[in-house]
Amino acid sequence: MELQLIQNKIYEIRGCKVMLDADLAELYEVETKVLKQAVRRNTDRFPKDFMFELSAEEIGVLRSQNVTSISSSTTYAPFAFTEQGVAMLASVLRSPKAIEANIQIVRAFVYMRQYALSYKGLADRLTELESQFSDVTEAINYLLQKDNEEIDYQERTRIGYKQNDE
Repeated sequence: MELQLIQNKIYEIRGCKVMLDADLAELYEVETKVLKQAVRRNTDRFPKDFMFELSAEEIGVLRSQNVTSISSSTTYAPFAFTEQGVAMLASVLRSPKAIEANIQIVRAFVYMRQYALSYKGLADRLTELESQFSDVTEAINYLLQKDNEEIDYQERTRIGYKQNDE
């Protein structure tokens, strides 16, 4: 299973990285209905920080962004699973394919977290460099302004007596 394929199915909803039930069912090679039934039979394993149902507004946003093919005829709202929820699915869906897919999905979440951390480190370094360059820019602007003032002073119209150098 390709890591990029899984990463494309990870969305940010409510400030969490999540995967939708239909995408997980596809990766596990089971029907979405079967996945949802397994989850409903084990609701105590899926607290709110592991899984939540999408609101109508969230479904609309995903549909309008063409992020996923959520059918408008869907009777039930999709489930969104966090990384912990995906890991918990391994204990509910026990097929070899589900276990293999689960391992790859958890790897994708870990990879994305590591990427985000390295990106944050890079962003912090760029901010630091920008502050250093702002000091250099200020110094250059000061020197240019000082040079312009000196040129203006020398090119001014002089008032007073002219001396003959002859």
